[in-house]
Amino acid sequence: MIKVFLDSDIILDAILRRVPFYLAAINLMELAHNNRIKIYTSAVAFVNVNYFLNKAKIENRIDVLIQLRSILDIIEVNAIIIDQALSSTFTDFEDAVQFYAATSANADSIITRNIKDYTHSAIPVLTAEQFLQTL
Repeated sequence: MIKVFLDSDIILDAILRRVPFYLAAINLMELAHNNRIKIYTSAVAFVNVNYFLNKAKIENRIDVLIQLRSILDIIEVNAIIIDQALSSTFTDFEDAVQFYAATSANADSIITRNIKDYTHSAIPVLTAEQFLQTL
């Protein structure tokens, strides 16, 4: 099964229905729901999603997070990942953490809207639209 790591922006695109990105993001979620792909995100990203849902005043955000959790696996961010991120060549620390979390999950690709943030990635980095075209 294909394993993909979702950056926070993709998850938020789906949940907040951000135009024009949400359709591709929702399609990823549906593929995971139908067990066609396995999706992962980091504990950091999951917390970030909660922050933005709260900021957007999504009243049922805990229910949304529970539903999200039912279709994705959360990668623990531990000392090893932090140490790798600290010693990496990434210019953005959070992106480095996301990359090493994806690496620890043996992800086949990282899905994000910010491809340029992952120029040092050894894992293929795609937008949601690009990934869907590969299937």
